[in-house]
Amino acid sequence: MSTPTLEKKSDGPARSEDATPYITVTFRLRRFNPEELEEAYWEDFTIEIDPKERVLDALHKIKWEEDGTLTFRRSCAHGICGSDAMRINGRNRLACKTLIKDINPEKPITVEAIKGLTVLKDLVVDMEPFFQAYRDVMPFLVTNGNEPTRERFQSAEDRERFDDTTKCILCAACTSSCPVFWNDGQYFGPAAIVNAHRFIFDSRDEAGEQRLEILNDRDGVWRCRTTFNCTDACPRGIEVTKAIQEVKRALITRRF
Repeated sequence: MSTPTLEKKSDGPARSEDATPYITVTFRLRRFNPEELEEAYWEDFTIEIDPKERVLDALHKIKWEEDGTLTFRRSCAHGICGSDAMRINGRNRLACKTLIKDINPEKPITVEAIKGLTVLKDLVVDMEPFFQAYRDVMPFLVTNGNEPTRERFQSAEDRERFDDTTKCILCAACTSSCPVFWNDGQYFGPAAIVNAHRFIFDSRDEAGEQRLEILNDRDGVWRCRTTFNCTDACPRGIEVTKAIQEVKRALITRRF
């Protein structure tokens, strides 16, 4: 007697062996090489890529397979180091956090260097003015008296006061989105003010007044025009404009 066999029902139509997640995307990159041309120019690269990949992956593909001279910064590739900030479709973003599918891949995707800082080559800018402003606001804990024999205690409430501004990764996305900074690179910029805020409102720090005087300069906090570009550009979700307003209020009231 033969053993009956059961036919397995199909869960749906058979998938085509030719199915692929890849699509054709054109990337329009702003190129600049001072050793070859004095002016920047746009160059298109059309590649096949999974739309769930990131813009950084596309830049890698272009550099490794199309044009090895393409120059850009990146390090951790996970939104922590902040080194790959650039203008993507006219907005400051981190290339490692921007998915291709989220920025309309049916049209050419434009990628260019962030604004307000001197372009050295392609997507790489001179970050020294940005970091100098950061250093100028004394981004470190300052205390007086003898070194303590145990840790400096701080309540959860005091820590919460400046929690938001501890998230800054110094990517310069906020500062290079600021119209005031575009027009005058002497302005400290949002990132420097955010990092000053982080220590001004730290209950353990004793240099708040000194930092406020630094930011009271003509190129300091009063140059902010509250356009909210910086808050919109921050990849970490920091309420940058709010932090700047709190520093302004501290300058007026001397309470922090």
